[in-house]
Amino acid sequence: MTIADSSSIPSPTRLEGKYSGMMVCWILGLGSLVSWNSMLTIGDYYYELFPKYHPSRVLTLVYQPFALVTMAILAYNEARINTRKRNLTGFTLFFLSTFALLVLDLATSGTGGLGNYIGICAIVAIFGVADAFVEGGIVGDLSFMCPEFIQNFQSYFAGLAASGVLTSALRLVTKAAFERASNGLRKGVMLFLAISTFIEFLCILLYGFIFSKLPIVKYYRTKAAAEGSKTVAADLAAAGIKSEATERADNNNTKQLERLSNKQLFFQNVDYLLDLYLIYVLSLSIFPGFLYENTGSHKLGSWYPLVLIAVYNMFDLIARYIPLIEKIKLKSRKGLMIATLSRFLFIPCFYFTAKYGDQGWMIMLVSFLGLTNGYLTVCVLTVAPQGYKGPEQNALGNLLVLCLLAGLFSGVALDWLWIIGNGKF
Repeated sequence: MTIADSSSIPSPTRLEGKYSGMMVCWILGLGSLVSWNSMLTIGDYYYELFPKYHPSRVLTLVYQPFALVTMAILAYNEARINTRKRNLTGFTLFFLSTFALLVLDLATSGTGGLGNYIGICAIVAIFGVADAFVEGGIVGDLSFMCPEFIQNFQSYFAGLAASGVLTSALRLVTKAAFERASNGLRKGVMLFLAISTFIEFLCILLYGFIFSKLPIVKYYRTKAAAEGSKTVAADLAAAGIKSEATERADNNNTKQLERLSNKQLFFQNVDYLLDLYLIYVLSLSIFPGFLYENTGSHKLGSWYPLVLIAVYNMFDLIARYIPLIEKIKLKSRKGLMIATLSRFLFIPCFYFTAKYGDQGWMIMLVSFLGLTNGYLTVCVLTVAPQGYKGPEQNALGNLLVLCLLAGLFSGVALDWLWIIGNGKF
């Protein structure tokens, strides 16, 4: 099959491969964050090995600059990047680095020490690079496909949130299963990392051999190529479709010239980009560092931070389904900005709850933090790309993820302010 122009592309059989695609997207979303969420949820293990090194804060601070810088480079060059190679590279890096984390612990017999800690930091840096490859690539790719691949119950964003819930649930199960065993904490972590490694390997297989060949995916990529996109050429070739879009673009095809630049897209959507930035500045200034180090000791003991992490992830997942109800989906640009700015009231709430409240109040507050994070994230990421052509939607998807990662990095840096003056430096 050869692509000519968008007018010659037949309409898709809307359900042909649609539900399979939604399931694959869900698993890809799971794989996009399962490695990093694994690091967050085994924080209790790293606090036992490295009690003086602030693992949750330091590892997050290592992760984010690599993710942000890599994402900035990829977003700048997104129109010329082979999306297939980008996503497969990202999932392969996730697989290898998660496996390396497992091997490092086995090689060092679960001992602490600065050398081991530096090795873990190096692996976490690779996580950051992989995240930039995968998250921006997948979001950009799915932005010009059917909305169900992005938002539905079996979708990419649902998979992203589910990775947090799954890792939290697995961590609680492994902690309970090995709690009384000799060296039980470490054994639980080893099993946990092995499961995460398998999920990353599964994502490589699904994206490399299944997703591109689904009829509905071929339709949307064919349509994007006809509109001038060069990023889908390798995926179309893998699906047995010859694309002429790249040749036409290189010959100054008018469709390609009509595409808005990244600068134009940025200024047209600056409020959406700022929304995402501020959402994650607030969330990451509290999660996970504050929850591990600033919430005090309570009846739950060593389970307390794990429960807080699990509650945040669970409500983040639930919230990502709320916008499926159109009547309560926030679409107003002004409304999204007001809601985003209102979340900064969480800062004094968390401060006074940690100082004077009990664990019940903290759990409730964390649930609202996760709820607002998931809901607003999905609203912004699904509303912003509407009304653009395939290549522009791909570019805007990359810009949105770039601002999200910038917010994560800023939030992680601001998270250190919570421990000033409390003697924990």
